[in-house]
Amino acid sequence: MGSTFSQFCMRCCCCCCAAEEDDNDEKQALLPPDPLEYFDREVQKRRDQETNLWSEPGDPSHSERDDDRALYGLLQARGKTRTGSTRFRRLSVDIEALRDTRREVRDKWKTILENLGFMAEADSLLTVSATASSDRMRNAAAARTMLHTLSSETSLFESREPPPERYLFILDRLIYLDVADDFLAKARRFYPPRDSDEEEEGSGLSINLPLLLARMEAGVKRGADGVDEDDEESEREY
Repeated sequence: MGSTFSQFCMRCCCCCCAAEEDDNDEKQALLPPDPLEYFDREVQKRRDQETNLWSEPGDPSHSERDDDRALYGLLQARGKTRTGSTRFRRLSVDIEALRDTRREVRDKWKTILENLGFMAEADSLLTVSATASSDRMRNAAAARTMLHTLSSETSLFESREPPPERYLFILDRLIYLDVADDFLAKARRFYPPRDSDEEEEGSGLSINLPLLLARMEAGVKRGADGVDEDDEESEREY
């Protein structure tokens, strides 16, 4: 941009314009001293966002699924909360609880993929961005059937809720690579279904999600009423 504008100035304007533009280019660096660090940070930011949101990749509102709506609401609420406050810390704990649940599910899928030989490709196979479209899927019906089987016959997922749509796209890739049946066999072997007692102890997301939603809605109401949770706690202490 800078060089193009400089050429335009030299052809059509006085030379001082070009000189001034060159000076500005020298003063304002477009990238930090280490460009690789900048790009790594941007890639990590995008991955974190994909991990945190879009259980339903085609849902730009982040509100179709309860867990997406809860996490999105918690992130928005924390962004408006004073750093270091009691409410900020509570929101951070709730956010990390949801993130840990999603990471645990993803790690299970990654374990199976690596066991199938996709050591270098596991991360890319598990990456689903918000722009994913079901129109591009090659085997949508077969992928949906297999996702239901994985949900009912294995413990890959940590919730009794229907599994996230994002895993349809992953299964579609595995079907295309002709390894979906092998993946299903490994999933049944590595993560057999839990019995009822184990489900009650292990399904953290299904137990905590209503509480998180209620807490989020209560926080929104307090914010609308102008009530500061730190002030409330201070009054209780005294």
